[in-house]
Amino acid sequence: MHEHITDAVKTPHLVRLADNVVLARFETIKIYSALAAVRTLLERGVVRPGQTLVDSSSGIYATSLALACHRYGMRCHIIASTTVDAAVRAQLEVLGATVDPMPPSSSLELDQRARVARVQELLATRPDVHWMRQYHDGIHYEGYAEFADLVAAELGTDALTVVGGVGSGASTGGVTGYLRRTDPSVRLVGLQPFGSVTFGSEAFSDPEAIIAGIGSSIVFDNVHHDLYDDIHWLDFRHAMAGAVALLRRHAVFAGLSTGAAYLVADWLAPRSPDRTHLVIGADTGHRYVDRVFARHREAPDPADLKPREITDLADLAMPWSTMPWNRTSTI
Repeated sequence: MHEHITDAVKTPHLVRLADNVVLARFETIKIYSALAAVRTLLERGVVRPGQTLVDSSSGIYATSLALACHRYGMRCHIIASTTVDAAVRAQLEVLGATVDPMPPSSSLELDQRARVARVQELLATRPDVHWMRQYHDGIHYEGYAEFADLVAAELGTDALTVVGGVGSGASTGGVTGYLRRTDPSVRLVGLQPFGSVTFGSEAFSDPEAIIAGIGSSIVFDNVHHDLYDDIHWLDFRHAMAGAVALLRRHAVFAGLSTGAAYLVADWLAPRSPDRTHLVIGADTGHRYVDRVFARHREAPDPADLKPREITDLADLAMPWSTMPWNRTSTI
């Protein structure tokens, strides 16, 4: 019996997709980091019960923080990206969160900079508010120790490759960092959209859409580049291809970052048959119904897709490139 709904939804379902591909399918992965961060801040006396916690989000962190605030009796204020849809906003409001929406924007950079500016404005006028800083505060790594323990118990760490979006850095970086405490050979393959500054693709622009949650136009301190063995950059249509294929082949309804991770793992698996590829499925597909799944007939067949394999960022090209990162600390 669970004490709170967060206990029920935080643990992923592990689904075997192929002999050496396993999906960790979350309802929302960031519940791990939000719960641990709020609990730790309360235990340390950094925040007090009933205080307002604020952060910006493109979707799944907003829901996770609102749920954590509900559990621990905190108030929640979300600076909402343009990618936060009506369904998510309604859920946040019913949970008691104040939703502060940003104006529509087709630019990842404009959207993220507007959110940061709004947070700074709020902090200047509301000294009682605590900024959670999901992109910069290392406290968000702590919750993934529990997920790492689950992975180690269910899959082991021998010849394990984690495949997932980079985003804020805390999810893929956190679980892999904890796994490497007992087995440094665990590999991490990170995914980036074109247009993200995090791994050097900011000169590119995806003409169709941004892949919310796996890239950034601003520097995230929680991204530790030296955790990543390989990086894949994918455009919207390739992530869409992976998401549609995952639903069609395996009946798994998941978001764009999961689709991108599945496409990459599907390409990696036959090339490394001795390794287990753990696909991080960060959220469900509900907020992508109109933009992705309603357009499923447009999705390319993953069998027809492959990345451009490069060894230098100067050779980076759309729509899909991959490069060994070799746990290098800087770009």
